[in-house]
Amino acid sequence: MSSKTTDRLATLYFWASGILIILILAWFMIRILGEGLPHLSWHFIFGKPEEIKAGGGVGPQLFNSFYVLILSLIISIPIGVCAGIYLSIYAQKNWFTDLVRISVEALSSVPSIVFGLFGFLLFANLLGLKFSILGGAATVALLNLPVMVRVTEEAIRTVPESYWEASLALGSTKWQAIRKVLIPAALPNLITGITLIAGRALGESAILIYTAGLSVSRFFPDFNPLKMGETLSVHLWYVGAEALVPDAKAIAQGSAALLLIVVLIFNMLVAIPSRILQKRLSGGK
Repeated sequence: MSSKTTDRLATLYFWASGILIILILAWFMIRILGEGLPHLSWHFIFGKPEEIKAGGGVGPQLFNSFYVLILSLIISIPIGVCAGIYLSIYAQKNWFTDLVRISVEALSSVPSIVFGLFGFLLFANLLGLKFSILGGAATVALLNLPVMVRVTEEAIRTVPESYWEASLALGSTKWQAIRKVLIPAALPNLITGITLIAGRALGESAILIYTAGLSVSRFFPDFNPLKMGETLSVHLWYVGAEALVPDAKAIAQGSAALLLIVVLIFNMLVAIPSRILQKRLSGGK
């Protein structure tokens, strides 16, 4: 078989694989949105849930989803970025640094249910937070921290070495070079990493079942981080598994569609400014 034939077969295989994946994703989206969109209404999106009678909404769960997301990002982004900068700039090449990298890689592949049980033992029991939004957000931050560390390290390493050398040659300190040269140049990749962990936080359920609980506050919106905070993804699981309301199937379908729409909108709101920033930094290319 000639090299041209092999190249054509490989190209055909990759195109077919890509089209198949796109078709599967499109089928999932059409199925979820087709079943869920008819159930979406103003009352459903912003109304309070019902335990027994039909007609409840998911307003508190939607609010708690964003509340947990924001708190988890506040915790994970500074720690993850600083740890990634340390590993890429300051850390020496020795056994300890290798051990840290191996540990980060191992933690990034741990199932979320394990983080949920760990968060339950640490935050709910040991620290006395019980089932709370703060405990759930802290546990989600632990889940996303290894990913943020790896993304930051790789983003810093993709910046051309000449940027770093030119900044130091002009008399800047390491911290000045990091703050004014490396981080701005790596910002598009960092935003991509933040989008990734934010999507995981919005769709996470296993962790929050054990840490944030299956109930919501009587007040809406409730900004108390020590209150129980069922999120939209957890509510979707609960309605499909244990709910007593007669319209549980409709609530589950509407919640799934709403969660998908929220994740898509959030990713677009982050991805579009990231692309614009990347074009500006690359001179419009």
